[in-house]
Amino acid sequence: MKTEQVGESILETWTADEVEEAFANDEIVLIDVRTPQEFMFEHIEGALLMPLAFFKAEKLPGQSDKRIVFHCGSGARSDKVAREALAAGFGRIAHMEGGFGAWKGSKKPYIGTNMATGAPQVVS
Repeated sequence: MKTEQVGESILETWTADEVEEAFANDEIVLIDVRTPQEFMFEHIEGALLMPLAFFKAEKLPGQSDKRIVFHCGSGARSDKVAREALAAGFGRIAHMEGGFGAWKGSKKPYIGTNMATGAPQVVS
């Protein structure tokens, strides 16, 4: 994990492996900030959707039970919303480096769309 001091706050950048482990152990809430269309086509099972276009940092829950980790397609949008969360007063927030592309590139399981039927299916 990489950390960056942003004012009085900390921005963490997690690898796909770190996210996978923490998510499997129920230590984090994974929030996808891609569009609803991107999410419907393929997503990490169990991730929540809060698209960048509708993102309101002040509506995020606290992190008393689980940490928040954002992700997007490449890491650019999740970095942006993580910084917005820090600006809204979060002391520490995280996002996944490389986004969903890094997740898929690491051969981690996700929910994809069966192109023959249009139905969701586990891809591993």
